[in-house]
Amino acid sequence: MQTVDAAGLQIGDDHPPRIMGVLNVSKESPYDPSVFDDPDEAAAYVDEELVGEGADIVDVGLESANKKFDVLSPEQELDRLDTAVETIQRVEGDAVFSIETRYAEVADEALSRGFDMVNDICGFADPEMPEVCEAHDAAVVKMASPPDLERPGAIEDVDDIYDALTLNGFTDKTIVDPAFGGWSEDKTLADDRETFDRLREFRGHGYPILVSINRKNFLREVADRSTEEALPVSLAATSMAVERGAHIVRTHDVAETRDAALIGYEFRRDRYEAERVEELDVTTVAEAERHVTRLDGDLDAAGDAAARAYEVHGLDGDDRAVLAAKGVAVTGDDPAFVAAPISVLRAAADELESPDGVLGELTAAWSTRT
Repeated sequence: MQTVDAAGLQIGDDHPPRIMGVLNVSKESPYDPSVFDDPDEAAAYVDEELVGEGADIVDVGLESANKKFDVLSPEQELDRLDTAVETIQRVEGDAVFSIETRYAEVADEALSRGFDMVNDICGFADPEMPEVCEAHDAAVVKMASPPDLERPGAIEDVDDIYDALTLNGFTDKTIVDPAFGGWSEDKTLADDRETFDRLREFRGHGYPILVSINRKNFLREVADRSTEEALPVSLAATSMAVERGAHIVRTHDVAETRDAALIGYEFRRDRYEAERVEELDVTTVAEAERHVTRLDGDLDAAGDAAARAYEVHGLDGDDRAVLAAKGVAVTGDDPAFVAAPISVLRAAADELESPDGVLGELTAAWSTRT
């Protein structure tokens, strides 16, 4: 996993989770406590409520990304940039400042005037964005989106999110964001939950991951909570996201989110890493396939990347003999304890020509979690 240096802030597996607080200078933004048009008031909010409560990064939005509002032009965003620049100049605390924009022109101006990194909500739909960020040696968050500057995050099929992140390539300082939230009428809460469940897959790109899940609908629905009541579900999800590999958590609730993120980081999987060897964070075949693809390997190898353990009833002598010949750990009478990668189980079932037998059933059970 690559470590990204964002104006001196190290982001990656070897560093604690980073908290991105949110400031908006867009009067149409829906979250009132974070919206300001006066630089002095905005700077005070950053110092007291964001940096003062543990934010490592402050993400400044020039316009609301809510799909019910018209998209601002680059010129309209630039008209609001003065307020954002004046704000960060007045902040006394130490933070990395990120500009949220979809336009390379705006990013270039913001980086020239004191911003440290970019949060591109259209994921390089502006093809000049990577070049601008590289010219400034700036980190950039790349959110999964179609190649359309007016449709941030609008990927309807979860299976397409991973590939959408490859639009116009990556810079050496890219951070990927799978895009949680209602960016499209066709995107459902179930889609967001599936994306969250598959979060480790996005590690396959080899870049740090940002998640923006603060009080999101897909979490609120689980507990049947309003936005105002949704902090506990956000914090639970934050710990889980960090444990699953997220490196930055974007939030309005900085202090609480920081604590939840640190718990997830403390209890993450203990993986071996040395100068020449890194154990990958892989728990399913699908996760392993992402890394195999990145490394130009044979996808069949992904089946050997992770083993699962089962209590199995009804193994007969032939089943046990075939499994033993393939080096599968089988112990116990009936039921038995069985642990093996799926490729081995499939081969054993094929050898016995018994897809409906117990080994076929075991293979099917494994496959449901891939």
